[in-house]
Amino acid sequence: MSKPSSASEKNPNALFLSPESPYPTIGGGPLRSASLLEYLAQTHSVHAVVFSELGSSDPSRSFPEGRVDKLDLLHLPYHSKRPLARLFRNSLRLILARPPLLDRFSGFESAIASLLTGRNYDVAVIEHFWCAPYVAQIRTHAKRVILDLHNIESRWHESLAAHSTSARAFALRRFAAASHRLEQKWLRCFDAILVPSTQEADWVRKISPVEVMVYPNSLPIIPPPQREEREEIVFSGNLEYLPNIEAIHFFHDRIWPALRRRPQLKWRIIGKNPGALRDFLRGDPNIELTGPVENAVAELACAQVAVVPVLSGSGTRVKILEAWAAGTAVVSTRTGAEGLSSRPGEHLLLADAPEDFARAVTTLLDSESERGRIGAAGRQLYEQSYTWPAAWKQLGSLFGNASLAK
Repeated sequence: MSKPSSASEKNPNALFLSPESPYPTIGGGPLRSASLLEYLAQTHSVHAVVFSELGSSDPSRSFPEGRVDKLDLLHLPYHSKRPLARLFRNSLRLILARPPLLDRFSGFESAIASLLTGRNYDVAVIEHFWCAPYVAQIRTHAKRVILDLHNIESRWHESLAAHSTSARAFALRRFAAASHRLEQKWLRCFDAILVPSTQEADWVRKISPVEVMVYPNSLPIIPPPQREEREEIVFSGNLEYLPNIEAIHFFHDRIWPALRRRPQLKWRIIGKNPGALRDFLRGDPNIELTGPVENAVAELACAQVAVVPVLSGSGTRVKILEAWAAGTAVVSTRTGAEGLSSRPGEHLLLADAPEDFARAVTTLLDSESERGRIGAAGRQLYEQSYTWPAAWKQLGSLFGNASLAK
């Protein structure tokens, strides 16, 4: 997607601050951030500031040409993922009541202030609540500062606590309370806040007087993939993300045994960071644990059913949007489908109890016409409401790009 032919210096200036690179667009966070960056890049001269962990791949190599006019990287210190190192870090965070990701991205006030010296912007966009405190450094350089909330952090921690052991639930509720205090402090400091669903919008409006706009999670326009169904069900997502780990444990322990009676049925699990689950799932030849794939939608199109047994979290699930784009029938918990404008029985099947979930999956496995009907309806809903251009229609009034929102 290229910019208008006019010189970039004549375009409005935008700052885009993100705790992770929007590219490659793999996973819900990068996809949402990329959708906003792609929108801004059409009419703004964009200065992107992106965090990057030392030792990881260089994000600048993944940015498509022409999206930004300037890219600066903020290098995060290396964090060991060994159990003892994680235990020490999280114990200290618990004692200090510092939510993990807010803590991880803190301490760059001087670095950001230095990058912005002598620069002014018509608008600044901050991705994720984890970077919200940097509004203090950005405010003096931007006419408007907008926060894009991917999740409500306090709700995220609280929902995980509801399904955790007592010790873990204590820690999660402490982080939820700390997040809520910080939300009350920082959300009122912005000119506008973007959220993925009406549920989050209602929650934010209770604690912040600023403008709140629903900007749905969405995908680029993806042509209908060729469907070559195999006898398999599929789960997709970041396999290091706690709600996904919880969902896989729940499905494995409570739902998969009923489906496992079908000797040829495979359960395929795709997504980055598969190591977090490898030991847990080892030993069942009918479970295939795959790493990240280049084209998640094409992979989903090979499955008969996409399962979303999610019990906790916040925001909306890109894994359902990807299944819809693939034309694959979805069975989800109500929490998994929360915030999406779908009708149960038409665009997907909903079930919370393990026996109901297994029954819904079995119904679709047994009926090619039924899963075809639901998959086609999901594809149509994706095309109507959950492509990037469809989502951009919400943004015209906020960024002053009414022509792009049509």
